[in-house]
Amino acid sequence: MYPSSQDAAKYAPQGYPMNIPERQPYHPPYIPSANGTAKWSTGLCHCCDDPANCLVTCMCPCVTFGQIAEIVNKGSISCAASGAVYGLLLGFTGLSCLYSCFYRSRLRGQHDLEEEPCVDCLVHFFCEPCALCQEYRELKNRGFDMGIGWQCNMDRQSRGITVAPAVASGMKR
Repeated sequence: MYPSSQDAAKYAPQGYPMNIPERQPYHPPYIPSANGTAKWSTGLCHCCDDPANCLVTCMCPCVTFGQIAEIVNKGSISCAASGAVYGLLLGFTGLSCLYSCFYRSRLRGQHDLEEEPCVDCLVHFFCEPCALCQEYRELKNRGFDMGIGWQCNMDRQSRGITVAPAVASGMKR
């Protein structure tokens, strides 16, 4: 890890400047689709890209949903509160997808993502775990540390600390 530019002066040999690049927040490349919106950074069925999240989502989707909702709501509702509402809807009605599809729409609106492979409510109705995993990966790939919540992410960002983006291993063409 590089020291900050303020600390560089005290570590540099006398008379020699240390040219240390400032770290900038990661923003995935904007890849426009035909209608001017950006593509998702991962596909709907790429759950194996993050096996730990896939396991958590399959065993207890309210945890993943709560983390997504806190970031999408910009901290106005906590992870625990969103996850609890999701869990209650799932337990009593089985239709938690009606609640979570609105968060997918909000996420898409915030990041200008295309509505694919179909309408958000259908994606969540037929493929709820995959949709939650994709949304989680999207936020993670955009530089959010999903485990610490909105406020800690903003504190890190204000201090200039960013999370390194997730990079796929191996060469792909």
